[in-house]
Amino acid sequence: MFNKDRWREILEVLTSNVWRTLFTAFGVCWGIFILIVLLAAGKGLENGIRQDFGDIATNTMFMWTRSTTKAYEGLPKGRSFEFRTSDVQAIQDNVPNLRFISPRNRLSGFRGGNNVVHGIRAGAYNVYGDYPEIIRQEPMTITSGRFVNHNDIREKRKVAVIGRGVKNDLYEKDEEVLGTYIKIQGVNFMVIGTYKKNSNNGDGEESQKEIYVPFTSFSQAFNRGEEVGWMAITANDNSSISNLKHDIVSEMKKRHKVHPDDTRAIGYFDLYEEFNRVESLFGALRGVAYIVGIMVLLSGIIGVSNIMLIVVKERTKEIGIRRALGEQPWSIKLQILMESIFLTIISGMAGIIFGSLVIFAINTVLDSVGPVDMFMNPSVSIGVVSGALLILMVSGLLAGFIPANSAIRVRPIEALRTE
Repeated sequence: MFNKDRWREILEVLTSNVWRTLFTAFGVCWGIFILIVLLAAGKGLENGIRQDFGDIATNTMFMWTRSTTKAYEGLPKGRSFEFRTSDVQAIQDNVPNLRFISPRNRLSGFRGGNNVVHGIRAGAYNVYGDYPEIIRQEPMTITSGRFVNHNDIREKRKVAVIGRGVKNDLYEKDEEVLGTYIKIQGVNFMVIGTYKKNSNNGDGEESQKEIYVPFTSFSQAFNRGEEVGWMAITANDNSSISNLKHDIVSEMKKRHKVHPDDTRAIGYFDLYEEFNRVESLFGALRGVAYIVGIMVLLSGIIGVSNIMLIVVKERTKEIGIRRALGEQPWSIKLQILMESIFLTIISGMAGIIFGSLVIFAINTVLDSVGPVDMFMNPSVSIGVVSGALLILMVSGLLAGFIPANSAIRVRPIEALRTE
């Protein structure tokens, strides 16, 4: 079936009109190229967005207080209130399937006066009072020393972990950091560690200019008492924080005498829900890429089918002679199908190679210029390439099916009369 003469005939047919063959092949090549490039671009966008999320625990919500908008139990609307440290234990006792609950406080330094001093240098930085669990919810890389631990919390140690940006601003290039002191609003804290965060978003520089101290020593040093600015709450892996947030918010409303229907008094940001929305967007983008790519590919396949019909028409007399000499209809049909599949696969492979080279060139440029916001490492998987090859094989069969049937329907005596 795959003998030398048959392949010689296939090559002769496709090279008899080179320009016609090339223009036909271009349609298939372009379709596969568009499909691969669109999928790679979508993957690059997905990688960029995921990088912006970084290693943050996506099954997390952040919760804070705002003014009430409804009167309740004799209390007026417009009332302000604060979370308390006792609220943390209340949530742990009354809401199951929670992994971490981290109360947080903050001193804001950005866009304000300098609040941190080391020697003769000063700067304005965000200072967070945190529990050790925050590093699991908002991961960072400890580059030297250590992070805050529970002994620091219990003993209210005045220790601090500073970002790479703080170190660069307040210290000399080769100056030892660990064991030195920084003064935060007049209170001395000993530096026990440094960190860096990986971020591609616009807040990347600011995220390196933050300071973390134990929650208890923060509250004591800056007269916060039992106040909690906001909480970071993470659910267990087998639970969704989106399903638990209603119980969490309801518990806080009950403890602080907030009307159950007051939707504004307690603010929250559901990172898990936001991440799922982004995931849905990625799925939609992939769907659009497949639809557009396959539609462009389909137009190329139609071109192949039309060309094969013309080829069959041109070879009507030849087909009649072969039929008259006793060649079986299935043999002629196989010949037409093989010509169609061969042209389609060769064209598609060219499109795959061209698309791969373009993707390689883009990645080379990205590596040379550095990270680009919301876009990195565009690529396609082996599964996509395998699927594209399968589409090519099926498309080649479909493109040659109608011409092949047309060829075997020609009666030998009528074919011999054709000029």
